[in-house]
Amino acid sequence: MEMTRTCFKDKLARVREVVERAAAKSGRKASDIALVAVTKGVGVETVLEAIESGLTLFGENRVQEAESKIPAVQNPSVQWHLVGHLQSNKVRNALSLFSLVQSVDSLRLAEHVSASAIAENKTVSVLLEVNLSGEKQKYGFESEELYGAVDQIALLPAVKVEGLMGIAPNVPDLSVRRDSFRKLKGLYSVCKTLKRGSVEMKWLSMGMSDDYEVAIEEGANMIRVGRALFR
Repeated sequence: MEMTRTCFKDKLARVREVVERAAAKSGRKASDIALVAVTKGVGVETVLEAIESGLTLFGENRVQEAESKIPAVQNPSVQWHLVGHLQSNKVRNALSLFSLVQSVDSLRLAEHVSASAIAENKTVSVLLEVNLSGEKQKYGFESEELYGAVDQIALLPAVKVEGLMGIAPNVPDLSVRRDSFRKLKGLYSVCKTLKRGSVEMKWLSMGMSDDYEVAIEEGANMIRVGRALFR
């Protein structure tokens, strides 16, 4: 069931209040933080309502869902990001839908993105996903391999690295999540010093509905919020 318009606006107002508070705590303004509204499982009608409320950045977890939703929205002022895992066989489809792929989690995937981008005669903006939990079954570059991966991906044609993305460990203790965000901010800060032509570290994407306030306090300038807006 789609939520009522008043309900959505209330949720959006609460999220914006939290963003403003956390941004101020880290010496920034709310306008410094990009809010990506994650619309997994959310219908087109609600997306259109969100656009009317002033949101312009949206994220999808799965290419298959985006293929039906994004064309139905048909709004040139809106940008869509892929925030979920990208399978190699979905790369070409993804490039036609998203302005930013936040979840490039391996050199192999980056190579697939580059090859598809060359075939489509375009340059693709990506974030590199870092595995913050340390669990082998999770997606993302290990922190110790990140700098080498940046060097290698910087050599790929048609790929522009615009930052890092990470998902905090799914534990109730916010201090553990805070530590992981702090670690990612450190990696991001080092990556910003690397002089590579196709690398421009603009975005530190971390924080979701349960922890975006902490993420902003620790330096995120892009957050991915779904449930806090749409559930």
